[in-house]
Amino acid sequence: MKNIRREIMTVPNLLSLLRLLLVPVFAVLSLKAETAKDYLVSAGVLVLSALTDMADGLIARKCNMISRLGIVLDPIADKMTQGVVMICLSLRHPEMIPLLILFVVKELFMLIMGCLHLRKNKMLDGALFAGKLCTTVLFVGMTAIMVFRGMPPAVLYAVIGICFAFMSISFAAYARCYLRHSPHIKEIER
Repeated sequence: MKNIRREIMTVPNLLSLLRLLLVPVFAVLSLKAETAKDYLVSAGVLVLSALTDMADGLIARKCNMISRLGIVLDPIADKMTQGVVMICLSLRHPEMIPLLILFVVKELFMLIMGCLHLRKNKMLDGALFAGKLCTTVLFVGMTAIMVFRGMPPAVLYAVIGICFAFMSISFAAYARCYLRHSPHIKEIER
């Protein structure tokens, strides 16, 4: 029992849980935002979420606190955050709907492929560089849209286009990894 508690109650896992708790906070703040200050506060919550994401990964690797729970919890927190941010922004900026659709298709593909590989006792051995880069670009782009809410339409389209391009590259990298016998797919240790 003590070993289970030790594996669950790690700093990286607690940071991932904090990120999950920040998702509804961000949603409420973002959806109720009316003033520039309101948008900055909701962007601040997003920045805090991104910083805890970076910290949990660093701490897990440097302090050897990688756990099975953390391997599952971290990407769930990432995807929940990204999805809610895109939904909230799409409600104010319908131009983002194609990006949101691509996100949903990509994540459904990854979920289905992940489940199929799990049935074969295999799983992806961590995030691909393209996925990490896409997450960073999305974070920066979504934060910019929130902070500079009066940006000219051409700039808004450019930011959305850049996010779309990086998400497409990430999707292609994961599709290639899952559909070809990639070295990133590992046997699950029992």
